[in-house]
Formats: sequence, structure tokens, C-alpha cells
Amino acid sequence: MQKLPNYDPAEHTLRPEDAFMTRREALQRTGMGMGALSLAMLLGESMTASKASAAAIPIRSPLAPKQPQFKTKAKHVIHIFAGGGPSHVDTWDPKPALSKYADQTLPGLNGLAYPSPFEFKKMGNSGVEVSELFPQLGTCIDDMCVIRSMWTDVPAHEPASKFMHTGSLQIPKPSLGSWLVYGLGTENQNMPGFISLGGKPEYRQASFLPSLYQGVNVNYSTKLPLNQVLLNIHNSFTPSEDQRRQLDLARRLNTMHAEKLHKEEQLEARIESFEMAFRMQTEATDAFDINKESPEIREAYGSSEFGAKLLVARRLVERGVRFVQVFAGGWDHHANLETSLRKKSTEIDQPAAALIKDLKKRGLLDDTLVIWGGEFGRTVTRDRGGNANPGRDHNGRGFCTWMAGGGVKGGTTYGATDEFGARAAENKVHVHDLHATIMQLMGFDHTKLTYRYNGRDFRLTDNFGNVVRDVIA
Repeated sequence: MQKLPNYDPAEHTLRPEDAFMTRREALQRTGMGMGALSLAMLLGESMTASKASAAAIPIRSPLAPKQPQFKTKAKHVIHIFAGGGPSHVDTWDPKPALSKYADQTLPGLNGLAYPSPFEFKKMGNSGVEVSELFPQLGTCIDDMCVIRSMWTDVPAHEPASKFMHTGSLQIPKPSLGSWLVYGLGTENQNMPGFISLGGKPEYRQASFLPSLYQGVNVNYSTKLPLNQVLLNIHNSFTPSEDQRRQLDLARRLNTMHAEKLHKEEQLEARIESFEMAFRMQTEATDAFDINKESPEIREAYGSSEFGAKLLVARRLVERGVRFVQVFAGGWDHHANLETSLRKKSTEIDQPAAALIKDLKKRGLLDDTLVIWGGEFGRTVTRDRGGNANPGRDHNGRGFCTWMAGGGVKGGTTYGATDEFGARAAENKVHVHDLHATIMQLMGFDHTKLTYRYNGRDFRLTDNFGNVVRDVIA
């Protein structure tokens, strides 16, 4: 047979590598696409693996549990965000000196002094003063540490709220929950590591971290059927037998291409999200079913939606979720403070106290850090020109936050505002300092948990923050 010019038989012979594709090529060429590939890791987890699957190369999830930098008590966080800016001098920072100057001007301040309409009394063995607004939380004060010297940079809701959650006023950066899941992973691979119950997207954003560290928002309500609380996690089209075959095929494809796998963070994150959705089909729905709790427990948390959310938060950390964020807004009281603040405080008092007591009874309080606070405080003078139903304006120079459990010194207060409560004066704690302290309680040096992006190592606290060691047991 006559040979063609420049003919090379090797170029027309099938090679072993021609039978392989990268993951990107597989996505482009197969009809199953992302759905099938994303479920590859599930073989042997949710279903009985076949012999072919058992021989597959094990793949470690980016959300797998990781050890902190040093040993600590805290493993989980429940962050109750009191959006709107609660008035510190009416809740956790008593200022009797204001009564002496009622309706008078105060040195260096605008407006007329507005003494708190609420009484404070010492509670618990520690004798910490607690507002009459929180009779139930007062019974938990020996497990709580109240920081009375918080301050922030900008007293405006949007930037201050973003700052409290991400440590950044303007530039999009990862949220506190995202950083902790990035550093620690999560203990339950069938649930997201970071779940938020309400709140704005920037409160749970992963920003430049891989998107699988972003918080999963759940618009939980007792009025919704359980199958509507979490949408799009149930496969309505494919029976489990067909899913089984898809899983087997996906596992075989991944095994064949393991040596040529071209790993990309965004692609891996999306695949992980599909895997998580599959694993959530049974366990996640169960976690939100508070009807499985005893009548006594449900009664302790109260009948409100907020109480139900805190009960769900306890059920989530009990199942290994690393970070649960609960939005509890409505604290922006420019007018009619006496009535509005009492109503708002009543909404949170019983459920938050029940949460602390419930965690303690179950042995979970030691390793669960509960945090409550807003984005800033309020002025000690009247807002709205001193009308008949006064309120308070924004104040970023002084406010309060409390923490319980998770290695915190219970029955203590830290720092102080000035005589009238206008600004932090003693042992001031900036938002960056609070974040550094939370990181320390979770087992991290905040200066060393970093992520390289655009040629720079970023961290939650930017270039700032000091750990408040006096609040750590």
C-alpha cells in the first residue's frame, strides 16, 4: 500500500489519554452536566456503594471538620443580630446620673438629657445590674458577659451593620460566619456550615472566599409547611434508583479522570453546593421540625416566631452546624422609645433566656458561643426635638454587646461608658476588637487566619483588632 506524504501512523492511533476528559470537558459534552457530577462524592455516604464505587479515589470535602490553631471550648456560634441599634442606657448600661439632668443640656452634647424610663436591679450571684426589660435574661446573667464599652466608626445603619458582620464599611468582604467555616469546616456534612435565619445578603456573604463558605439563608416561619422552608433540595423528577445510577456513573467518571483533574475553586464550590443539596434532602428538613420537641421545650421558648427561630438555632448547632445567624431587627427607636423598646425587649427576653438555659441543660453551652448586639447604640439625649413621646438618635461612640457560653467569663461586665453613657471611656472595645475576641474564642489568632486574594493576604480584622482577654475564662 502506498504511503501518503508526511503520514505518521502514531498520529492516527488511539492513545489511552484520548479516552479521558477534564471535568470542564465532561460538563461541556455530557447531558447530565453539573447535576450528575456534583453528586459524585455522595457514593458511600447516602446510599450503599457498589464495588466499583468503593474502589474510587476518596475526595475530601472543603467543608470537612478542621482543627483550630489552638484548643478552645467554643465550637459553634449563634449570633443574634439586634438590627437597628438598641439603646444601651436602657438595656445593659445603667446611667443614674442622667436623672439629675433630666430635660437639661449636657456638657459637650446636643439636645436635652433623657434619663432611662426603666429601672435596673442587681441579679444573679454576680450582682450584675440588669434592666427591668429583661427579667428572664436576668436569671441567666451568671452565664453572660456584658461588654459596655463598644464603639464603631460610622453611626449609620447600612455601613455599621455591614461592619459588624464583615469588618468592612464599604468594600465587600467575607462575613464572620464565612471566615469561621473557612477555618473550621463543619461537623455535619449533610448540612451547611453557616445558616442564617433572615437578614440581608451582605450579612452572610463569602465575598472573595469560595462561595461554598457563604451563609445559606432560610426564611423560616412556623406558618410554612416544612417542604417549603427549604426549597429546591428535593428531586421531583428522578427516582432514587435513577439517582443511584447517576451517582455510580459520576463516581466512575471522576475515578477515570482523577489524574487529569483540573481543579478550579468556583467550579468546585458549585459542585459542592449540589452535593450539599442532595445530602440535605432528609436531615435538613428534620432540623427545622420543632414539633419534634417536647411541649415543655416549645413553651419555654414561647409562641413567637423569634422564639421558634432560636429553638431552630439550638437544633442546628446540636446537629453540628458551625455558625447560625438569627436576625432580630426593629431596635431603631427615634420616638416613642418607652413603649416600643419594652415591646421589642419582651419579644427577645424569654426566647433568649430559654436558649441559654436549654443549651446549658444539654451540655452545649460550653462549646456554643451566643452573641447578642446591634450595630451601634443610641444617644443619651432626646431625639425628635424633645417631643411628648421621645426616642433616641444614633450613637456609634458607645453601645453594648453580650456574650454567653463558649469560654466566656460569665457574670461579668467589661469596660464602661462615661458618666452619662455618651461614649466608651474605659477599656474601649472596637468592632475589630470584638471580632478578634470571637476568633480567639473559636481557636484562631485573628492575624493568622488569612486568605490570599489579588496578591494580598486578607483577614476578618483587616490590619486592626486586639483580643479582649479579660472576657475569656
